[in-house]
Amino acid sequence: MEKTTKIIFPFDQSVVKELPMIDKSDIEKVLQTAHNLFEDQANWIPAYKRIEILEKAAFIMNDKSEELIHIAISEGGKPYKDSKAEILRAIKGVKLAAEHISQIKGEQIPMGLTEASLNRIAFTSKEPIGIVAAVSAFNHPLNLAVHQVVTAIAAGCPVIFKPASATPLSGLALADILKEAGLPSGWLQVVLCDNETSELLVTDPRVHFLSFIGSAKVGWYLKSKLAPGTRCALEHGGAAPVIVESDADFSEMIPDLVKGGFYHAGQVCVSVQKVYVNQEICDRFIEKLSEATKKLIVGNPFDKTTDVGSLISPKEVNRVEEWVNEAVAEGAKIITGGKRISDTTFQPTILFNPSEDSKVSTHEIFGPVVCIYPFTNRNEAIKKANALEVHFQAAVFTKNLDIALETAKKLNATAVMINDNTAFRVDWMPFGGRDASGLGMGGISYTINEMTREKLTVFKSKSL
Repeated sequence: MEKTTKIIFPFDQSVVKELPMIDKSDIEKVLQTAHNLFEDQANWIPAYKRIEILEKAAFIMNDKSEELIHIAISEGGKPYKDSKAEILRAIKGVKLAAEHISQIKGEQIPMGLTEASLNRIAFTSKEPIGIVAAVSAFNHPLNLAVHQVVTAIAAGCPVIFKPASATPLSGLALADILKEAGLPSGWLQVVLCDNETSELLVTDPRVHFLSFIGSAKVGWYLKSKLAPGTRCALEHGGAAPVIVESDADFSEMIPDLVKGGFYHAGQVCVSVQKVYVNQEICDRFIEKLSEATKKLIVGNPFDKTTDVGSLISPKEVNRVEEWVNEAVAEGAKIITGGKRISDTTFQPTILFNPSEDSKVSTHEIFGPVVCIYPFTNRNEAIKKANALEVHFQAAVFTKNLDIALETAKKLNATAVMINDNTAFRVDWMPFGGRDASGLGMGGISYTINEMTREKLTVFKSKSL
């Protein structure tokens, strides 16, 4: 009997669609299709054609933007205004990928610098790395697909895409759009499968590159199982620490932190989570942040006024509730929120001074919870901010240039935002975690470069 997966609207748990899943016996055909395409250099998609396909895809996506917004909301539960922003970002991402194709190039390597290297000219060129296997996460179903699939196509690689089982519809819609835009058959295969089948796929020696977005536990496990020579990029999560100094501008900072903490109900890998606030302004900070947080509208993500929608599943609501209750039992004070609204939604919550040993302090919450910790010594606060093994994006709010630069230097992060929240991202910047938070850098152009490999050609001639 064929296995299926049900796509559920997270807000009311209604079934959106039921789709067939492949099993282990289907993986060989998928891999062989991609392998045959890559082995046949005569049929590689030339650069001009890849540009044409992606430009047309961006045009079609723009045309179907409302439909894509509807799909993303129905499977992921992200509110309308944020889903709309995601779809616009995804379209821009496709355009960025098309533009970057012209920058896939090598360089001349000087020869004749020694007697042994006379009569030679040498240059490098970039080639597609090979088959890309991409495993994705649920929280940005279309934009992540663009970052993993469209980049592979731009680099000239056949790609096998496994979307998150909860949110495959956006990836399937993107595949249809790319096909309509002229992508030849087999260059993108979308597979829905269980974890065991997924592992079989990514660890096959025919796979040249794994792009993984998801939990650190799964990412590092899969990396340990990869075939020799398979390169990978892993993007996990973090705890996004923020340092707030006493001279911070409240009018700029409060809306920024509310957005960064509660956007998509905190289900973002760089969502504001741990805020270390100078004791001198802590009371005022709590009052203002709480005031702004209480104004957030929690509700149906299809409603255009909704600020915070549902979590991806009731199981996640249960987990967030457990973690908040544990933090309170261990000494944290609830400033606002702290309770479930329904089986699928949780109040935007601010906790004051939870124990550094509570789960909300030591793990990525991935829910609508922000923790505030007062400090008197900034270096101590930075030390606590750096204490976990996850390091992704961080932030500091201050108008003092020296403090801003010193804090940015000392925070262990791949990116530090000054007077902006930790969740800031544009798709042409490098983006990724360090240490346990990941490997390699995302961002459209950075990913395309990682999906290519360099070849050196040395030409020997008496005429040179």
